[in-house]
Amino acid sequence: MSEPTPWSEPVATAKLVLDDGSVISGIGLGATGQAVGEVCFNTAITGYQEILTDPSYAGQIITFTFPHIGNVGANREDTETSNLASRSGVRGCVLRAAITDPSNYRAAEHLDHWLKARGIVAITGVDTRALTARIREKGMPNAVIAHEPSGRFDLDKLKAEAKAWPGLLGLDLVPEVTSGQSYTWDEMRWVWNKGYPRNETPEFHVVAIDYGLKRNILRCLSSAGCKVTVVPATTKADEVLARNPDGVFLSNGPGDPAATGAYAVPEIRKLVASGKPVFGICLGHQMLGLALGATTKKMHQGHHGANHPVKDFTTNKVEIVSMNHGFAVDRDSLPRDVQETHVSLFDGSNCGLALEGAPVFSVQHHPEASPGPQDSHYLFTRFVNMMRAQKGLKPVRER
Repeated sequence: MSEPTPWSEPVATAKLVLDDGSVISGIGLGATGQAVGEVCFNTAITGYQEILTDPSYAGQIITFTFPHIGNVGANREDTETSNLASRSGVRGCVLRAAITDPSNYRAAEHLDHWLKARGIVAITGVDTRALTARIREKGMPNAVIAHEPSGRFDLDKLKAEAKAWPGLLGLDLVPEVTSGQSYTWDEMRWVWNKGYPRNETPEFHVVAIDYGLKRNILRCLSSAGCKVTVVPATTKADEVLARNPDGVFLSNGPGDPAATGAYAVPEIRKLVASGKPVFGICLGHQMLGLALGATTKKMHQGHHGANHPVKDFTTNKVEIVSMNHGFAVDRDSLPRDVQETHVSLFDGSNCGLALEGAPVFSVQHHPEASPGPQDSHYLFTRFVNMMRAQKGLKPVRER
């Protein structure tokens, strides 16, 4: 009779080291090496590839609360980083269960291989429920995520690096994710088993300022009838207006809006003063709020997920929306001529504003919802109707 095989524990090949000195061990995936960032959690149960390529996550390490991430693999279509962005920005990801082999007809590669190719460090085998509870109680910590196949780590050094990182407050991360040059966009929303059609007969011209733009926002604008010209984040208002747009779009993006606003807000004020319709999402919403006289603040745990209830006061309806932000416009700071149009039903934070008497509005959530529900797609039609009004055309039904 042969001797029983001795029991052995797998070697921890990854660490998540928090700024309070806590060390979480697991199995490494994706790229080797280490990265520092702010740890947040995302409650979406699908769309992990879109989440991991959302430029708004620059400087952050994503904890997925859904345990089974990676089972449908990765492909070339479900990427949200815009064409000419330097990189997607996410620093790492934290998973509960090991990644199984892909089981989806659209899968082109295993998520582990995809993470390696994009230079994203990952850790699996983590009690993500406990980590999420910790974030809800104490806020989003700074941390170092490290992957070393040998399992050898200098924990004292990792703890010092996590503690020394200054965090997102006061940090302008837009230069990491904005496009380096202008380009045009005509790709529309995805059609089942057909991919992305092209808008060959656009009715309006929109200039989109890229603070970390998502592709599906561009697709929604194109599907609403717009030819889109994308310009870098540092583009001056005079340069934008010289392109003779029918409307101007202020995109999503990462980091502290007050830091990016140091150079962006003065230009946004000029765009508002031009009388052109202006529509902002996420960071664009926050910086529009700053341009109109409000202030922004850092949130305790942020909003990250695809199941957030928001009320639209202009329609008196409740929508389920996609969220991804760690800063918010302080609703108590809104000037008298700025109307609060949307509010989060989770915590009452501001989720939308409009300037009275002007074609200027924005939302904190992501109406393009990639991933997420399509309840808020009507906002792109609302933007188009503002452009239609300036041309003396009849509005179309919001949908």
